Amino acid sequence: MATTNDLKNGMVLNLDGQLWSVVWFQHHKPGKGGAVMRTKLKSVMSGKVVDKTFNADVKVDVANVDKRTMTYLYMDRDSYVFMDTDTYEQTHVPAETVGNASHFLLENQNAVVAVHEGTPLYIELPASVELTIEYTEPGIQGDRSTGGTKPARLETGYEIAVPLFITTGEVVKVDTRDGSYLGRVTS
Repeated sequence: MATTNDLKNGMVLNLDGQLWSVVWFQHHKPGKGGAVMRTKLKSVMSGKVVDKTFNADVKVDVANVDKRTMTYLYMDRDSYVFMDTDTYEQTHVPAETVGNASHFLLENQNAVVAVHEGTPLYIELPASVELTIEYTEPGIQGDRSTGGTKPARLETGYEIAVPLFITTGEVVKVDTRDGSYLGRVTS
């Protein structure tokens, strides 16, 4: 148990049997009445974001979420198999839990797996990853200075928009939050 004054971004709360992650919070003291804590909470299971206001110093139930660095090993039917880097214990994470992170996940890549009471909740990847372009159409000679984009398929099978000068086989940096192209990786 903690009070609303102890809230921090990323903290996971257990409210009415559901897990909610604190995305944003603000202590607010109106001119009249008691202080309140305004929050923006994201459902860990569904991803739905809601605004919730608590009175100051109200007790809230903090969920015990264990975040561990794990290595992605392989896909097993409808789940992803991760190995704990400390204990070498393997964990099966359902495809729904991995979600869009699967677009940027390669074998032997590290990720943070959040677990609550033995159930994987979500996967956290680094903010950006380096992936190889598996296929993209060649850029046209006159188009190189226009600043346009073209589709490119990554080695994971996910398709992103890249500048016209990018060619098949190049390594690019991709933002894992929105799938945008960040730049070339020079070796």
